[in-house]
Amino acid sequence: MSDTPVDNSKRTWLIASSCAGAVGGIAAAVPFVASFQPSEKAKAAGAPVEAHIGTLQPGEKMTVEWRGKPVWILRRTQQQLAELPKLDPQLADPLSLRNPAEQAPPYARNGTRSIKPEYLVVVGICTHLGCSPSDKFQPGPQPSLPDDWEGGFFCPCHGSTFDLAGRVYKNKPAPDNLEVPRHMYLSDATILIGADDEKA
Repeated sequence: MSDTPVDNSKRTWLIASSCAGAVGGIAAAVPFVASFQPSEKAKAAGAPVEAHIGTLQPGEKMTVEWRGKPVWILRRTQQQLAELPKLDPQLADPLSLRNPAEQAPPYARNGTRSIKPEYLVVVGICTHLGCSPSDKFQPGPQPSLPDDWEGGFFCPCHGSTFDLAGRVYKNKPAPDNLEVPRHMYLSDATILIGADDEKA
């Protein structure tokens, strides 16, 4: 073993370069290891989303994002619900039976297109060319709407109209009703959008 003293400047240089190498190695490894994990965007693309509806008042609508799409949750009033059956003769597909797999899960193939009649849950994208319809909840005559309008949604792009169950009126460009996504109630105040208890 040599008794030759180590040059202090060399020692400092060796320690500094070793530390820099270690830091550089860790910095290079972190992105590599992280690449094995799905990104937040990828997780959000298909993951179910919770919506808290506890403060939603009758007649109010909220929007949440699921799979990059707007999902509308409308808490309908009792008066709005009472009008829905009267509209059936004017609608193209009142019970969502024309394209059931695309329009609504089994539990939403009814007159209110919902699990709980009070709450409508639909994807807010017109089935014609993918525009987003506007809220037209106020009944009565309005520009571009019929005089006997009972409230619903109006797509300004090509004039498709939907009632407050997201059902398209006859003789409109939109071929189908607004989509009802799979969903379930986790509690009276929370809906999970994108998943349900159905096996099919």
